[in-house]
Amino acid sequence: MIHAPASHPFSVSQSGARPSVAIIGAGCIGLAVAWRLASAGCRVDVFERGEAGRGATHAAGGMLAACVETEPGEEGLLPLTRASQALWPGFARDLEAASGLPVDLRTDGTMVIALTADDAAKLRFLHGFQRDLGLPVEWLGGAEVRRREPFLQPGVAGALFCADDHQVDNRKLAASLRRAAGAAGVRLHEHCGEVALAVEGGRAAGLLVGDVLHRADCVVLAAGAWAAGVPGLPDAARPPVRPVKGQMICVRMDPRLPLLRHVVWTPGTYLIPRLDGRLLIGATTEERGFDERLTAGGQLALLDGAWRALPGIAELPIEEAWAGFRPGSRDDAPILGESGLPGLIHATGHHRNGILLTPVTADGIARLVLTGETDPLLRPFGPGRFARRPAETGAAA
Repeated sequence: MIHAPASHPFSVSQSGARPSVAIIGAGCIGLAVAWRLASAGCRVDVFERGEAGRGATHAAGGMLAACVETEPGEEGLLPLTRASQALWPGFARDLEAASGLPVDLRTDGTMVIALTADDAAKLRFLHGFQRDLGLPVEWLGGAEVRRREPFLQPGVAGALFCADDHQVDNRKLAASLRRAAGAAGVRLHEHCGEVALAVEGGRAAGLLVGDVLHRADCVVLAAGAWAAGVPGLPDAARPPVRPVKGQMICVRMDPRLPLLRHVVWTPGTYLIPRLDGRLLIGATTEERGFDERLTAGGQLALLDGAWRALPGIAELPIEEAWAGFRPGSRDDAPILGESGLPGLIHATGHHRNGILLTPVTADGIARLVLTGETDPLLRPFGPGRFARRPAETGAAA
């Protein structure tokens, strides 16, 4: 439970109660922050342009892969992702208890497989890099990989395996967060259309929905890939977030004899088995703006990459295909903390780690709202890191 001191920057109501909070965006980040704050006694309103949980949260894969996804150049993100990964079991228990709904947290682990000798050489290098960072990643020979996943391609050369890298059903997570937030007293406003930031006296004063002003002591911007386009944002407080398109496919396995048990990364795709027999295949990475159309090339690449690793998918029916938009920042790391505009906090830019980083983001943003204190884990990811230096603007030193 998060506790606030007697006074803090946003506690301005006449009754001395917790601050009132307006949140833009009802994905997993916005709903989780709302749940934490309402549970701590805040009056919380969440505004969503469409239906809650239908954006990047609905389109995601739900992987909690803080270890095997770490590549050279991403070391700075590791303390945050590993901390959030450690929070996930308790977060899932609390959420299921509060909502009465499952989130299907699975702890089978994650494999990154090599199909050729060249693949194996690349993975050996990655294994050494991850091992030097102290990550619990082990090397499995081809025979051991096939013992654990017998339906993989017979010639699989080996794999990295991490028992700490789990998965959660992201769509069940959204449903659970929605119910838990509602039970805690959060007021959810859906299908709002355009929501604008209201600024008065040099600070965020709330949100404008049409001609109606919803006043709040604090505004949290959790609009994902749409965060930079929220009307009313001063340029200095506009986060550098863009949409990164990803296409995915879902096929249907026989849940009595599933083709996979672990999350498996192949050289071109990842495969995520669900308890109900669904098998997710993802995902493309495309700089196409908000173009949600599925493409023949994108779908072919996913199916071909999956088939090369798991030939049995050729017989499985396709159940669904979709595209979503990851919120990518300028450095592809999250944007978390005070925006520079008093009363406005950013919680966006999570790129491919939105589900993984939900617990640490919810706790850190709630702490900031309630106490004015920034969690040390969040400090490297503040919006201020994008401020242009004098040398970059051509100003004299």
